[in-house]
Formats: sequence, C-alpha cells, structure tokens
Amino acid sequence: MNLKTFGLTEKIYNDFLALEQGEEMIVGRVALEHKHMYRVWTEHGDLLCEVSGKFNFEALSREDYPAVGDWVVLKPRLEEGKGTIYSIIPRFSKFSRKSAGRTAEEQIVAANVDTVFLVNSLNDDLNLRRIERYLLLTWESGANPVIVLSKADLCENLEEKLAEVETIAFGGVPVIPISAETKTGIEKLNPYLQPGKTVALLGSSGVGKSTLTNLLLGDKKQAVKEIREGDDKGRHTTTHRELILLQNGSVLIDTPGMRELQLWESSEGLTETFSDIDELAENCRFRDCKHHDEPGCAVVSAIEDGTLPAGRLTSYNKLQKELAYIERKADKRAQTEEQKRWKNVTKQMRHKKKIK
Repeated sequence: MNLKTFGLTEKIYNDFLALEQGEEMIVGRVALEHKHMYRVWTEHGDLLCEVSGKFNFEALSREDYPAVGDWVVLKPRLEEGKGTIYSIIPRFSKFSRKSAGRTAEEQIVAANVDTVFLVNSLNDDLNLRRIERYLLLTWESGANPVIVLSKADLCENLEEKLAEVETIAFGGVPVIPISAETKTGIEKLNPYLQPGKTVALLGSSGVGKSTLTNLLLGDKKQAVKEIREGDDKGRHTTTHRELILLQNGSVLIDTPGMRELQLWESSEGLTETFSDIDELAENCRFRDCKHHDEPGCAVVSAIEDGTLPAGRLTSYNKLQKELAYIERKADKRAQTEEQKRWKNVTKQMRHKKKIK
C-alpha cells in the first residue's frame, strides 16, 4: 500500500519519526474502529491492532485513544496480520462532539480530515439551526466546511432554499446543491476530492450520505435503502465510521447519521460561524453588550431593520449558553481524572516499595 495515497504527508512522517520507539515500528492509519480493536492501513496491508498496555494505562479520556482517520505508531506482527499501537501521531484536525448522555465526555467523529461535506436534504427536513451547529464544530475541528444540499430534484423552490442557506454560510463556505437521482452537481465536489486528501461526510440520518458515497465509489457500492414514502426522507444505512479509498486516490469517511449534535469546546468555531453578529457587535455602544435591550445595540438595530434574521441571534445566544455549560462540566471532569491519575501513580509507587 502507498501511504501517500491515504494522506501521509512529509509533516506526518516527520512526526512519526519523532515518536518512533524502535526499528520495528511502522506508521499506519486507522481505517475502522472495533470494540477495543482497530483496522489499520499500513504499507504491508490491513492489520488488526490493539493498543499497548502502557498506552491503555496512560490514557485518561476517550480523546487519548485512536479514532478513525488517526495516524499511529505501531509494531506489526505480519505473520498474524495483527499489530500493537504505541502512540498517536499529532492530529492536524479533529471533528468532535459531546457524547450522548449527561457526562461531559468528548466523542471524536473523525481525525485528520481536510474537508467536511455537511450533507443536508432539500426537503422539509432542512434546518438552518442544525447547519449552524455543524458549521460551528467543523470550524473548530480545523477542517474546511462545504455545505452539500442533497435531493435537489425533489425541491420545487431551489433558489429560495439556497438563498436561506447562504444567509448562514459565512467565511466563504461553498453551498452546493446536488441530486443523486439526476447526478447533477456532483462534479462540483471534485475540487475537494483530490489524491491524498480526506473528506468526511456528516449529517443527520436519511439525508443521502450513503447514496452520495455510492456515486463517488462507482462500481464498489455500499448497501443503501430507498427513500421512505410520505416524507421524502431516506433511511439510515451507515452503522459505523470507516475510511474508504475512492478510485481517484482520495479518502472518504462516511459516518452514521447523527440524531443529536451536542457541542464540544467550540468557542473559536462560534466566532467563525457567527461572524456577522461579531462584526455588528463591534459597533455596539457598550463592549459588554448582551444584545438584549441595551441602548445603542447594533445587533438589535440590525434585526429591527431586517438586515439580520432574529433567529440568528436566538441561535447564537443558545449555543453560547450550551458551551458555557459544557465548559463547567468538563472542568469538573478534568479535576476528577487528575485525582484518579495521581491515585494510580501512588498505587504503583507503593507496589514497587513492597517488591523491594
């Protein structure tokens, strides 16, 4: 296998050399995550890998374990088709969300991604507030977002829908309508699907991610279900995240549909996604303006004169509160993990003293 095809760059390889712990170590990329096991692409082919005991002991949170898209340092056992992962090469991008439930724990959806296709369906399910969330997390990840609007052939008011989406697509985010049925618009995705580049498909269940993957795969198709009658929604097909090598040498990550998209440490992404509000806020009379009923508020004035949709400010305030809550929960969790780490260190020291 040629790892450059899978996205190996000179920078990543130099980082690998800096982490290498012996001549037997090689570099690989995590293509599929099983329970406690990983399918890794290497120059010797696919290897089924697990993390080393030391790796497992030192890992404090989910972020410390490999994720799909990660480049890792591993020791292969070629005769068995297996290997052991010893470390993760520093990520240049990481799309994360808060895991489901009440605990403040990060779930890494995909790592080392160049571009994220935010797939949304052009039917009654089109939701600007949800797209804002996806944009926020994509900007925070370090990847570049592209809004892909599927099922354009089913949309009777396409220009109107495009205009709505473009009101939230700041920072030069491309908005591309496509139709898998008529195969229109697919060619506009080609500039992002270049050899050695990685693209992740993200979106809710049934928006057409698997159908789009099949179009890009060509002859090697995945299973996909038909659109439901009555609401024009597709049925959820993908059940796991996996790297897929396309015929042109680019890498695709198809992901399961997300029923909920909770934020995770996205303060920088908030600025990128709501740059229109931040720019208006520069003209507010007070630096600490909350954009409610303060005198001289440029944001409220923009809403009143119709240049800023009221829903934008409502969404902005809601996401700010959500981020503040997650930050408080994460701080408490970090303190608990630090206490656990020192307890483990103390136990090890006592055990060594007993042995002596």
